[in-house]
Amino acid sequence: MMSFLGVLLVGLVVGLLARAIKPGDDKMGWIMTILLGVAGSLLATYVGVAVGWYQQGEPAGWIASIVGAIVLLVLYGMLRRKS
Repeated sequence: MMSFLGVLLVGLVVGLLARAIKPGDDKMGWIMTILLGVAGSLLATYVGVAVGWYQQGEPAGWIASIVGAIVLLVLYGMLRRKS
């Protein structure tokens, strides 16, 4: 249970930092911000393992997680504008 809460807390922090760094107005609530942060961390870990920056099972660092979340924010903005 504590690890789940830890994941949510890390997701919230990463999502908030990504939204603060990326310019523009990203209107989303707390839950979407948490999901953005968690997804950014997962993306950064997956890419880091594929490129060889991390070992299997090793989590991505804070900076990589924030960069992953920013990439997802940019993709989300591009998809939202097209619809």
